[in-house]
Amino acid sequence: MSKKYLAFDVGGTTIKYGIVDENLQISDRGKVDTLHNKDGHILKSLIKVTKEMIQKYQLDGIGVSTAGIVGDDGSIMYAGPTISDYQGTPIKKELERTFKIPVSVVNDVSAALLGEKLAGSVKNASTIYCVALGTGIGGAFWADGHLFNGYHQTGNSIGYTLFDPITSTNYEQRSSTIALQKELEPLGIDPIEAFARAKKGSLREKKIIDAWALQVAEGLSSVLLLLDPEVLVIGGAVSKQGDYLKDLLDEKLNQILPPNLCKTVLKMASLGNDAQLYGGISSIFEN
Repeated sequence: MSKKYLAFDVGGTTIKYGIVDENLQISDRGKVDTLHNKDGHILKSLIKVTKEMIQKYQLDGIGVSTAGIVGDDGSIMYAGPTISDYQGTPIKKELERTFKIPVSVVNDVSAALLGEKLAGSVKNASTIYCVALGTGIGGAFWADGHLFNGYHQTGNSIGYTLFDPITSTNYEQRSSTIALQKELEPLGIDPIEAFARAKKGSLREKKIIDAWALQVAEGLSSVLLLLDPEVLVIGGAVSKQGDYLKDLLDEKLNQILPPNLCKTVLKMASLGNDAQLYGGISSIFEN
């Protein structure tokens, strides 16, 4: 019988889920609102959906990709303001207690990296750093066969780096896609439209995107100089800009970095939102 895994991706507003089979095909997709975790809604939703799926499938494991910092015990150590009362939620403990099957819980950026390694653009890489560009900026690091999150599990918080005392802003406040959106507000367009126009040669949009890309590259350069990964993966919705964004970031990195020093290959994520679903079940799937 084909093995099947239930994968969840818990975000600030929705929980996406699907069944992943042993051929890495995803079926029976769905989503539910988080309701900002009112009255512990997220954990209750995970249990409710699992009960529904266990009636249809013999599940071999549950994988949960989630916003926030995840402890070794699969509980939420820290969560930002977008999900209230989430800190301390014992996801792994409660799901394993209720369903008696293996459960894996990982941070969403770590899940994106694991997903790309399992089924995406970096299957054969041995040392990988992933930077997810979205409403914030998060990082994840893979080396020597496992994730590195630091002694206190709070490493790779790249979004909080590069604080500028003059503007009182950090890296993600200047370089996230939200920051790009703010720069585009006078034009009345979003980043997707701005990239489309820039690709067609519009200098106005290209100038704004170039300035933003330089800010992004500033943070990426620190990763390359400190960790020297084999591959640097750019995730988040903006990664759909593909070679245009890759070439632009390569250009900006060449402006910042010492000549011929860094050999890291820059790649765009290839799985989109499915990366987190794959990454959530990665450790169970491979074991």
